[in-house]
Amino acid sequence: MMSSNTTGMPAEDATDAGTERGQLKRSLGFFDLVAYGLAYMALIAPLTNLGFVWTASGGVVAGAYVVAAICMYFTAQSYATMSRIVPNAGSVYGFARHSLGDFWGFFAGWGVLLDYMMVPALVFALMAVGMQMLVPDIPRSGWIVGVALLMLAINWAGIKVAARVNAASVIAQVVMVVGVMVLLVMAMNQGTASGARLSAQPFLGDGPTLPWGQWLAGASVAVMTFLGFDAVSTLSEEVKNPNDRSTVSRAIIAVLAIAASLYVLMSWILGSAMAAIQLQDPAAAIFELLGQVVGPWSPVLLAWLMGIVVGFTNTLPMLAGVARILMAMGRDRQLPTQLGWVHAGTGVPRVATVVSTLVSLVVALWLKDRIDLLASIISFGALVGFLMLHLAVLVHFHREPAGRHVFFHRVVPVVGILSVLAILSGMHAAALEVGLAWILVGGVYGLYLRRRGRATIHV
Repeated sequence: MMSSNTTGMPAEDATDAGTERGQLKRSLGFFDLVAYGLAYMALIAPLTNLGFVWTASGGVVAGAYVVAAICMYFTAQSYATMSRIVPNAGSVYGFARHSLGDFWGFFAGWGVLLDYMMVPALVFALMAVGMQMLVPDIPRSGWIVGVALLMLAINWAGIKVAARVNAASVIAQVVMVVGVMVLLVMAMNQGTASGARLSAQPFLGDGPTLPWGQWLAGASVAVMTFLGFDAVSTLSEEVKNPNDRSTVSRAIIAVLAIAASLYVLMSWILGSAMAAIQLQDPAAAIFELLGQVVGPWSPVLLAWLMGIVVGFTNTLPMLAGVARILMAMGRDRQLPTQLGWVHAGTGVPRVATVVSTLVSLVVALWLKDRIDLLASIISFGALVGFLMLHLAVLVHFHREPAGRHVFFHRVVPVVGILSVLAILSGMHAAALEVGLAWILVGGVYGLYLRRRGRATIHV
C-alpha cells in the first residue's frame, strides 16, 4: 500500500520544492464551473462539426443530436452521482478506482485520456482550417503551433485566470451562434437558400420509416460535441466549498441542459439550410454553407471570429481538464510521478499541463488532414470512459445500498450503458481499430503496474 500526505502527493515523492508540495487552489464557484463546461464543449461546435455529422447521418443532423443528447443525459446523471461520492480531480478515473478497484480505475483513466488528449488537437486542427483560408501564406501547422503555445501560457498562470477567459469566450460564442442562425433563417425566408426551408427533415429524414441507423451513425460523431459536461468533474478539488458536494453535480446537469437545447436548435436550422448546397469538404461545411446562401463576406467574417474568439480560447479548458487527469494518475503513480506535481504559488499542475499541450500539438500536426478520423477517435475514448462510469455507479450502490434510488442508481446507468453500446455500433471502423489498439496497450501497461505493485493504493 502507498500512503499519501496532506498535499495529495505521494509521500515518498514529496520534497520541500514548492512545485511538488503545492495543492490545487479552491477558487471556483458554480458559475465558474458552468462557464468552464460550456467553454470546453464550445457552443459553436455544431458549426465546426456540421459536415461530419451531416455526412455520417445522411442529412438527419437534428435527429442525430437529439439521440446524442438523450444518451448524454444518462451519462450526465451518473457523473453527477459519482461527483458527490468521490470529489476527485481525476474524474471517471477516480470514480472507477473508487468503485471497481485499482486496475479498472486505471483502465477507465487510460480510456478517457484518448478523449481528453485528442479534443484540444481537434480544435487546433479545425481552427487552422479557418485561419488558413484567411492567411494562406501561413500553413495549418503554423497556426496549430501558435495556438498551442498561447494556450500553454494562459493555463500556466492559474485556473482563475483561465476561468475569466472561459466566461468571456462563452459570451462571445453565444453572440456568434445567434448571428449565424439569424442569417441562415433570413436567407431561407428570403429565398436565397435555393428553396431550403425549416422543416422536419433534419429530424426525421425523407423516408417512410424512422432512420434509426442514420441517427446512431450521426450520434456517434455528434456525441463529441457534448464532451465537456464531464470535464467539470476534473475541477472537483478546486471548488471553493469542499463540503458542498452538490456544486459540481449541479454544474454538470446545467451545462448539459444549456448545451443540448442550443445544439438541437442549431442543428435544425443548419440541417434545413444544408439542403440548398452540394457539400464539397466536410471540414469546411459551415463556410461553404454561408458562402453560398448568405454571401461571400460571411464565411470570411466567421473564420476570423472562430480563429480569434474560439480557436485562441476554447482549448484553455480542454488542456486544463486533461492536465488534471494526468496529475491525478501521476499522483497515484499510475503514470510518471512528476505529472502529479502542483506548483505551490499558482496551484497549477505545470508538468502535466506541458505534457498535455505537447501531446495535443503532436496529434494535431499528425492528423491535421484527417479531421474526420480524429473526431471519431475522440468519441471512442469518451464512450469507453462513460461505460466505466456507469459500471462504477452500479457497483457502488450494489455494495452500499443505503440511500440507493432505483431510477438514478439502477435505471440511469443501465440505460446509459445500452446507449453507449448503441452509439459505438455506428462508429467509424478506423476509429474503432485505433481505439481498440489504445485499449490493448493500456491493458498491457495496467498489468505491468500491477506486477510492479503500483496499482494498489488508498483512494
